[in-house]
Amino acid sequence: MIDETAAEIADMQTHSASVIAVKAASALRELTDREFPAVSEYLQALERNSNALRRADPSHASLHNTQREIVETVTEADPDSVAEAQELTRDAIERVIERVESGKRRAAENAASMLAEADVLLTHDYSTTVLSAITRAIEDGAAFTVYVTEARPRFLGRKMARRLAEFEAVETHLIVDGACGHYLPECDRVVVGIDCVVEDTLHNRVGTYPLAAAAADVGVPMTAIGSAAKLADGGFAFENDYRTASEVMLEPAEGFIVENPAYDATPTHLLDSIVTDQGVVDPAE
Repeated sequence: MIDETAAEIADMQTHSASVIAVKAASALRELTDREFPAVSEYLQALERNSNALRRADPSHASLHNTQREIVETVTEADPDSVAEAQELTRDAIERVIERVESGKRRAAENAASMLAEADVLLTHDYSTTVLSAITRAIEDGAAFTVYVTEARPRFLGRKMARRLAEFEAVETHLIVDGACGHYLPECDRVVVGIDCVVEDTLHNRVGTYPLAAAAADVGVPMTAIGSAAKLADGGFAFENDYRTASEVMLEPAEGFIVENPAYDATPTHLLDSIVTDQGVVDPAE
């Protein structure tokens, strides 16, 4: 089952980083129901399977952070029995899942008041945390005009536009990615999700960097929202995901190469703020 989950995570191109982290953590529960002759063999199995899950998607810091925490919690406790090690694993899994899920909620709550001060927003791609933040602001009485980029080539922005269109308090406009510069002067704030932040770089859906550069040039503040689990710490090295050419064009590419990276790298100095469950961070500080 863990191998199947790893394969599924590798193909989870439209799911959020938080969903992937929760699914991977849940998969390790399988080990807590197996029999092992010794604690050492259980710990080896835990480390081996956790590494397989991490390798399935090396672009997500939240996957790396939660898996590492589970393994370190169990190994550093130096359990005396397999049963104790398995109980420690169950507890660690429940703890990281709760923190990831509650982290998304608190990040959305922290961002809602900031968004409520704006009338016109522009967002890129589909982010459940951004959607939650806008929803909470609406529940508090806010109303918005929101421009949503298509997020080519997988058009994930269309999903965001459909979700926002369900709210009477939101006037939703779907635009092609290249039109963001045309509409930015009308906007009060740009808001995007977070795949991961590594040091002074935001890795997010491709198209985020040119949007951030254009917003900075026009003078529109840009905010990235996500749980603190997406902020990378030691031991994580981001690896981009290069998608198939068929996502860009169906006909054969004759005489040229089709490039299709899933993510780009945005310097955080282009952002006005990063909002997580732990509060608001000024990237300039």
